[in-house]
Amino acid sequence: MNLSIVVSLFFLLYSSISSSEESTGWQSLFNGRDLRGWEVRCLEKDRNKNFWKVSSGTLLCDSMGRPDHDYVWLVSEAEFEDFELRLEFQAYRESPGNSGIQIRSRYDQSSDAPRGGWLDGPQIDIHPPAPWRTGLIYDETREESRWISPSLQDWNIEPSDGPDTWRFKYADEEDGWNDFRIVCEGTRIRTELNGIVMTDFDGKGILDNEAHLRHHVGMKGHLALQLHDGDELKIRFRNIRIRPLVQD
Repeated sequence: MNLSIVVSLFFLLYSSISSSEESTGWQSLFNGRDLRGWEVRCLEKDRNKNFWKVSSGTLLCDSMGRPDHDYVWLVSEAEFEDFELRLEFQAYRESPGNSGIQIRSRYDQSSDAPRGGWLDGPQIDIHPPAPWRTGLIYDETREESRWISPSLQDWNIEPSDGPDTWRFKYADEEDGWNDFRIVCEGTRIRTELNGIVMTDFDGKGILDNEAHLRHHVGMKGHLALQLHDGDELKIRFRNIRIRPLVQD
């Protein structure tokens, strides 16, 4: 089939899905064409490295062969409080790097920020080299800098700390896409990977503590997709959509 026809069919399908989702409260966060609604936040030395781009209607992060970089985040322009987020991601066996989805987070480029620029807030991990970690929560807030679900002392984590059951697909398995769901309601965060609950965490006393309040994160803030410091990463995202939750 002609490539132009394939692209046209993709955007026709995308438009019909978007219209249907809007009628049920869902909002698409990625239009499949450009990075509208998102911005790259990083140190100045990494600003022109073009790690995040649109490829074949998907959101691609590719730093393979280019590990000389600090953290590079793709941050949503909009802020969110209580919500249900759904997306699909595609991971590659040859990619040794780490990614993740920051929620209720905020970038700080003041002189007080670590490294000269930092994204405070909790992160839902995506880690293809150790897929059992995907869906667990690491808190990037500078005063925490540790796993909070499971609750650990720092960044160290072992398979025994992870879930008993999980299901993760690489790009060469089945349809190659993982379905990811994140629900934030008050201090509770629930994550599901391919229909399996990975975390059901009540962060009361952490997400609303003094440090999170100081940085205006934990309960409200931006979404962000992460490229980890010094990592070679290849990962794709698509069908990124969000539905605000209204508390009674």
